[in-house]
Amino acid sequence: MNKKNMKKIIAGAVILFALTSSIFAAKGLKVVTTIFPEYDWTREILGSNPGKVELSLLLGNGVDLHSYQPSIQDIAKIATADIFIYVGGESDAWVEDALKNATNKNMTVINLLEVLGDKVKEEEIKEGMQAEEEEHDHEGDHHEDDEEEVEYDEHVWLSLRNAKFLCGEIAAVLCQKDSENAASYKANLAAYSAKLDALDARYTATVKATSKKTILFGDRFPFRYLVEDYGLDYFAAFVGCSAETEASFETIIFLAKKVDELGLKAVLKIERGDGKIARTIIQNSKNKNAKVLTLDSIQATTQKQATAGASYLKIMEDNLKVLEEALK
Repeated sequence: MNKKNMKKIIAGAVILFALTSSIFAAKGLKVVTTIFPEYDWTREILGSNPGKVELSLLLGNGVDLHSYQPSIQDIAKIATADIFIYVGGESDAWVEDALKNATNKNMTVINLLEVLGDKVKEEEIKEGMQAEEEEHDHEGDHHEDDEEEVEYDEHVWLSLRNAKFLCGEIAAVLCQKDSENAASYKANLAAYSAKLDALDARYTATVKATSKKTILFGDRFPFRYLVEDYGLDYFAAFVGCSAETEASFETIIFLAKKVDELGLKAVLKIERGDGKIARTIIQNSKNKNAKVLTLDSIQATTQKQATAGASYLKIMEDNLKVLEEALK
């Protein structure tokens, strides 16, 4: 989104807030999250929600993190939040302008990448991976002689270990903002952390028991944090934040040869992928019976799914089953 459009949205949001300030008045804290993992972690820490915290999910309509553009209503929600939680990567470049116009000057902002610090990984181009063709014309914001900025892998939530660490930060801020119910939040954090630890142990045991230690994606690859937690290797068509949808002939052939070389019985895709590239890789390999399997990157889980019972833990449990099959 260009800066001119962002300024128009923010201006509209300020007007909307002025007209509806009475609607936003609430007794409890307001917590605004961008993506489902943040929302679900906070929901688990709140538990029965004794403090009557108002919890919102901005990306609740199925829009992917990388293509999301905030509405006037979204900006207005952020402006009045007591706690705002977002990822903090390149896809969230719009947040800086939104926060400049926050009307709640006591807001606490949780930037996941900042909280994780040196645990955050730089985006990686693996052998055979098709690098995205980037456009360098950003409305005059950059000059040709500028140094290339480091791009970080935003998908930090796909590590159970990161999730536990980040939940600790969210709980600490909730306790600070609502000290009256701090004991409840701490107890809920302890119970949820134990569940994250248990699933982490299951991942470790599953990977240890499998015969293969490499997965292959005919798609974007947002799972680097997950595979590195368990010592797995990977090959993929694109990086996790890529907007590319068509793989080159060279990429297809390289990955097809890897299927044969590694004796893989599955090629993976993410939940929004159509599987076309994965199927083409299989067709160009010797193993025409290889399956196309799906790992859920939890980038576009909807509010409807959340209300119907979707949870971060359940999705990661389902991912473990898929991973186990892919590594047979």
